Amino acid sequence: MEMVQTGGRPLTRAALTGKRRALEDGRTVTRRDLSASAREAAKALALRPALRLVLSELVAAWGEQDWARLIVWPSNEYLVSRTGLSERAVRYALRDLVALELVTPKDSANGKRYAVRSRDGTIVDAFGFDLTPLHARRGDWAGAIQARAEARERRRRAFDLLTMHRRAVAEALQALASRHPETSIADLAAARASLEARTPERRSAGDPERILDAWGELRQMIEDRFYGAGCDGTGCPHVETEKGSPSEAWSKDSSGKVEASRRTGRPGPELPPSLVVAACPVLRDLVGGDIRHEHEVLDAGRRLRASIGAHPSAWAEACDGLGPYRAAVLVLIVAQLHDDDVASGRDRIRNPGGYFRRLVRLAGEGRYHPAAELMAMRRRRMT
Repeated sequence: MEMVQTGGRPLTRAALTGKRRALEDGRTVTRRDLSASAREAAKALALRPALRLVLSELVAAWGEQDWARLIVWPSNEYLVSRTGLSERAVRYALRDLVALELVTPKDSANGKRYAVRSRDGTIVDAFGFDLTPLHARRGDWAGAIQARAEARERRRRAFDLLTMHRRAVAEALQALASRHPETSIADLAAARASLEARTPERRSAGDPERILDAWGELRQMIEDRFYGAGCDGTGCPHVETEKGSPSEAWSKDSSGKVEASRRTGRPGPELPPSLVVAACPVLRDLVGGDIRHEHEVLDAGRRLRASIGAHPSAWAEACDGLGPYRAAVLVLIVAQLHDDDVASGRDRIRNPGGYFRRLVRLAGEGRYHPAAELMAMRRRRMT
């Protein structure tokens, strides 16, 4: 018998749980299958490097025996030589792998790891570590990986919404100060500074959803105050737009100069989802339901970006210059205009991706106004 001294081990609930896990009846496991389970477990549990190394070597030590349990018995010295870790680090890694129910200790009476051989030298049993839980839980790993991906997506969307709220707050405060200097904004500026101090960065581990509602409320407060200052206690005028569409003007003018009317009245959300939906039916076709929130418009624009042939650099330029939400709205505008162009057979927009980049730059220069474009598109559909 090959023996390795390991010392005693305290009984834990994780070790008992691991013993109760078994392979499916008739299931044949190969080292490749076991390695795949180890990689998925490492991703699902975000294992630190030391645990990944030790787990990988435990899997590599398995001899593909046709047993009911997947037993390995490498010594600590062997694991040290294979991983480059210290013996203490190896012991801690093994302890943590047991606690995570990835492996289960199978200890002998004297606490040693060894293989039990028959008279002809064939290994018939062993004491060491049981890797059965690692493979038996492969369904858990797939679910955990999916959950982590969804959590990353929720976090990304929350940060995108934060960016939109922060940009809108900054623009509204600036507009209040320049157009209505008699209106006090000290309390709003102080609230903004307080939120900025508590807002996490993308690369940090902070949760953006904890501060998202506060930014939305501050944005609404500032927009309401701007509206009140503009109305001055009287009825506000409705939005008026000139006839025609900036996109039509740009199509007729090869120089790319566009004329768009300026909005008057309450600023509110300049590009509300309801206006985008009314002007761009492709959005409803893409989402397949009601669109009521900005993040739904943002997701649709991000998904349609590639379909109109817009290069990722054009999308990045739009996000940097206009903000993610306005960039998404521009994508939807171009997608709808191109769809209408193809349906009419006029074939005016031959390169939607280049058209998108051009509109991004015109909007950044203040020579193109997506709100006026959307209202013109909506008006054409109503007539």
